[in-house]
Amino acid sequence: MVRRNAAPHRPRRSRRRRPRRPRLRLRGRGAASDLQRDGDVRSRGDPLDRQGADADAPSRRGRRRGRQPDLCRRRRDRAGPGPQRRERGLYAVTPGRALAFVLLLAASVTPVARAGEPTREEALRTLTGAPDAEARRRAAHALGERGAMEDVPALARALRDADPLVRASAESALWQVWSRSGDAEADRLLALGVEQMQAHDGEAAVETFARVIARRPEFAEGWNKRATVYYLLGEYAKSLADCDEVLKRNPYHFGALSGYGMIYLQLDQPTRALEYFERALAVNPNLSSVQEAADKLKALLIRRRKDSI
Repeated sequence: MVRRNAAPHRPRRSRRRRPRRPRLRLRGRGAASDLQRDGDVRSRGDPLDRQGADADAPSRRGRRRGRQPDLCRRRRDRAGPGPQRRERGLYAVTPGRALAFVLLLAASVTPVARAGEPTREEALRTLTGAPDAEARRRAAHALGERGAMEDVPALARALRDADPLVRASAESALWQVWSRSGDAEADRLLALGVEQMQAHDGEAAVETFARVIARRPEFAEGWNKRATVYYLLGEYAKSLADCDEVLKRNPYHFGALSGYGMIYLQLDQPTRALEYFERALAVNPNLSSVQEAADKLKALLIRRRKDSI
């Protein structure tokens, strides 16, 4: 029996849940694990990036329930004899630096020199011939803001300057120059892809960088960013293919060269990895983490040869 005054029973509506996207895990194996930028090389456990990179990744703690990042970090194989960090030209950035990087990428034209600052031509002459180290530092900084791809050889030579601050300024300037496509929409998409990498949304980042490539196929950094995402997703063949495209357009790209090395470590090809690490160091001898990785690989290969005798 049912009481007349009782409210009629209403079936509960079941809440429809959105289907979860598959979690993409990093894959690690072989002679060593990981790559990115410490000054140029860093572990997968560290945030993504690149201006080396592209992110101040949120930590796993404090994430809201239900959010599923596409790029998930995996515990490293601590037994591996190889280097534990990766160089891709991307470095972890603070929120302030990240904002500055996005603003830089959004620039649609080469910035114009302000009053009192050297023009691009003056900066080139100073960088290559001024005896004063402070003047060379200012010149490298100016080329970072206003330089073009034609200035890359001069900046690459400055990576061997006697003054360490000139070398650091030249490396930073190279990343700035490489990150400008000269197309406002391509730069906006590149910045968006960087944000997606920071959010560990790998699939979306791949799609965004593909749009950059379609719009500006001659822009090497679009290929380089996508190569980084493919590496982090474990798509090593695709990452290698994109690295090939980077070097066709920018043979000075030490980030892509060291990226080859890290990919070949994952593929358990230490000899080829060492070859590319040494090529990266031939362009930029200031990559201390890459140098460390190369030294460890040399020791590993020597031990293997001894064991095979």
